Amino acid sequence: MSNPIDVQIWSDVQCPWCYIGKRKFEAAVDEFRQRGGDVTVTYRSFELAPDTPVDFEGTPIDYLSQRKGISPEQAQQMVDRVSSIAASVGLEYHYDRIHQTNTVLAHELLHFAKAHDKQGELKERLLRAYFTEGRHIGRADELAELAAEVGLDREAAAAALAEHTYLPDVKADMAQAVAYGIQGVPFFVIDAKYGISGAQESASFLAALQQAAAERDAVGADAS
Repeated sequence: MSNPIDVQIWSDVQCPWCYIGKRKFEAAVDEFRQRGGDVTVTYRSFELAPDTPVDFEGTPIDYLSQRKGISPEQAQQMVDRVSSIAASVGLEYHYDRIHQTNTVLAHELLHFAKAHDKQGELKERLLRAYFTEGRHIGRADELAELAAEVGLDREAAAAALAEHTYLPDVKADMAQAVAYGIQGVPFFVIDAKYGISGAQESASFLAALQQAAAERDAVGADAS
């Protein structure tokens, strides 16, 4: 395939299903590439809880309980379930370490990374930092350090965060999500034609990629 299939993924770095969906989608992309296709991925910003303070006072269980209006026991059950599903795709979630926070700066940093061809690496690093390592991804100094860990310039990253250079890009992504009718993440837009909501199985992602490729081939055949 001469032109890769374009995939835009709206997600949040503190969304547990986004990390799970990322792994399932990556498995589909690997299979698609083995069959001769190719994919380019761009991550788009979606803030699940823009009203969350940078330093939330409480645990993720407290947060879920308060936000969803459920008991701490029910919140714990939700966490246990998603952690089990994460483990099934090779991810380690440690909710006892997580710092619930505001993610707007993390989204700004992802746009900074995109401008320097490191968005994919940073996305993975932020997710692992949040869910596995208990790093505080709401603080600018911690984010600059994580940027440096994937090969970005720490000082340039810190300056971009301090100046909110990429905040307009975050807002543009959110506006596009509203235009598409996206209400939850992860949400995958394939070749600007197909929308897939949630952490679907890899087979579903692969089928969508193959369908997009087949339609491109059909258009190319008609044009010739």
